[in-house]
Amino acid sequence: MAHGASIAVHSPRAAQRAGAAFAIGMHVLIGAGLLTYEPARSALLSVAPIMVSLITPPRPEAKPPETLPRPKPVAKPQPKAPEPQPLIAAPVEAPSPSPVVVAPPPPPPPAPAPTAALPPLTITAPIFAADYLDNPPPPYPALSRRIREQGRVVLRVLVSPGGSAQDVEIRSSSGHARLDESARDTVRRWRFIPAKRGDEPVPAWVLIPISFSLQS
Repeated sequence: MAHGASIAVHSPRAAQRAGAAFAIGMHVLIGAGLLTYEPARSALLSVAPIMVSLITPPRPEAKPPETLPRPKPVAKPQPKAPEPQPLIAAPVEAPSPSPVVVAPPPPPPPAPAPTAALPPLTITAPIFAADYLDNPPPPYPALSRRIREQGRVVLRVLVSPGGSAQDVEIRSSSGHARLDESARDTVRRWRFIPAKRGDEPVPAWVLIPISFSLQS
């Protein structure tokens, strides 16, 4: 390289501008030459004028910055769990059966001492035929005598502890109502020796037969 020479370094945009100026200058020179040539000038003047415009080189479009994909997270390797060590179990001995203690049964209770059996109390029946009671016989109805009515009545009498007839029932009839009513009305007024349990007077039932008979 010779000394004193200089190298101009132009940017790409300056080079583009220089190229455009050179092209315009060439077009001007060619047009001037055509105008000096008569036939060509006449032909050029007869046609429509030519419009010359500067061509601005297109600017390079700015590309958006490329978005780089985010790096995927790298899964960290999980530490392996330590393998369980085999357990060594001590042998378990079965418990020996313990002896079962059975309590002896309790002794039976002593038998109660035999008690002397008390003799049952004797119950005496009521008495109605004692002479001192002065119980009159029932009267014979006059009509029954006249028409010859006869028969035997059995009365069932409840004697109170006081010796009176509390209730008088006809156990069996004589067959004649007049004879039955005469016997029942008379016995209601009788006095009795009451029944006794031991020495205690108690109520009791007694049967009293009464006969009605006509002698010829």
